Amino acid sequence: MAKDKTVFSCTECGGSTPKWQGKCPNCGAWNSLIEGVAEPAGTARNRFASLAPVSEVAVLSDIEAAEVPRTPTGIDELDRVLGGGIVQGGVILIGGDPGIGKSTLLLQALDGLQRSGASTLYVTGEESGAQVALRSRRLGLDRSQVKVLAEIQLDKILGTIASQQPAVAVIDSIQTVYSDQLTSAPGSVAQVRECAAHLTRAAKSGGTTIVLVGHVTKEGALAGPRVLEHMVDTVLYFEGDTHSSFRLVRAIKNRFGAVNEIGVFAMTEKGLKGVANPSAIFLSQHSEPVPGSCVMVTLEGTRPLLVEIQALVDSGGPSPRRLSVGLDRDRLAMLLAVLHRHAGVACMDQDVFVNAVGGVRISEPAADLAVMLAITSSLRGKALPKGFLAFGEVGLAGEVRPAPRGQERLREAAKLGFSVAVVPKANAPKAGGRGAREFEGLTIHPVERIEEALEVVRGLA
Repeated sequence: MAKDKTVFSCTECGGSTPKWQGKCPNCGAWNSLIEGVAEPAGTARNRFASLAPVSEVAVLSDIEAAEVPRTPTGIDELDRVLGGGIVQGGVILIGGDPGIGKSTLLLQALDGLQRSGASTLYVTGEESGAQVALRSRRLGLDRSQVKVLAEIQLDKILGTIASQQPAVAVIDSIQTVYSDQLTSAPGSVAQVRECAAHLTRAAKSGGTTIVLVGHVTKEGALAGPRVLEHMVDTVLYFEGDTHSSFRLVRAIKNRFGAVNEIGVFAMTEKGLKGVANPSAIFLSQHSEPVPGSCVMVTLEGTRPLLVEIQALVDSGGPSPRRLSVGLDRDRLAMLLAVLHRHAGVACMDQDVFVNAVGGVRISEPAADLAVMLAITSSLRGKALPKGFLAFGEVGLAGEVRPAPRGQERLREAAKLGFSVAVVPKANAPKAGGRGAREFEGLTIHPVERIEEALEVVRGLA
């Protein structure tokens, strides 16, 4: 079979040239040429066939919508992130730092699927079969019947998937796979895009769920072309500090479930284990309340999590520092200005450090009120009451705005035994409402402005 000819296409003008050049000969754009394959006449249609079968034009209201069947992996936290389990013909991309546990989690998931009766295939391009077997024994999967293929050539991988027809196939990793139709090295933009497109088409046409493991850059983003994330159905990110035993799997994109859902795992000698009560990770165990600590309830997807916000205010020099870990630094500067202007709490000559315990990242503005109360507590050296929590967005005018799904946040706090909550007035449950029993034992103080919140805290001290 003759090898297809390689060409380089310009992303600016669409022109092509048989060899790579730094400057496009047609439009003069620099670094705009991308490697591709020149298709003989009549073959491009087959090679780039649609991922979905061609159908007739239909009215949206006439199309019958059906729930997508899911297959649980046997790992509850992973199923939560996926939206209930894997979907037939779906393509999942998972990325994370080296050594964080991607291969470990996927090997455990494949073993669980295989034990439930699903056929599985683990394609490894970074390890030999013996290394995978050694890891499976460390994980306690001695008698696992998961099929393993050590291969990086795309055609051989596609041929194996076509002959074996597994329900789930893992490609570890997409950066190691290469196609003979391209001359560039594995991991290049052209190779990653080409191999991912063929594997995606194989998943859609054959019904095999394919999981792609992706490398990440120094900044933590998935390496390779961004089209890779657009092409797949689900994008998962593995997060966590290598010095900690806890890991977070976060859904950034999911066509079959909620985004920003997280799964919490603990790394043990037998692999990754799901954490049933993740709030316990993000709450420090103080024997007595300490200044500068305030608990808030944040939402990660559909799950409310209790996180401890810690603040340290100390005398600074002529240029005081503002440092935050797990929170937006620019927002911290804004909150300090609001605290000074509307509540009379000045930190101009103080260093302010804020940290979200447990390595969690909080991006929602509902953390504003807890951050401001923790800063005030540290500045005055007075601890907040035991069993205290707060949440709510604070505006530039000093108003406390409601947080989404406030009732669920309060319900989670009451379930974990918290006794005092300062929340936006719009999030407070109505007196005598039907759900009043769900908040028994939790005294709720609704506030409308930051000054009111500080007055409530002074009254509780």
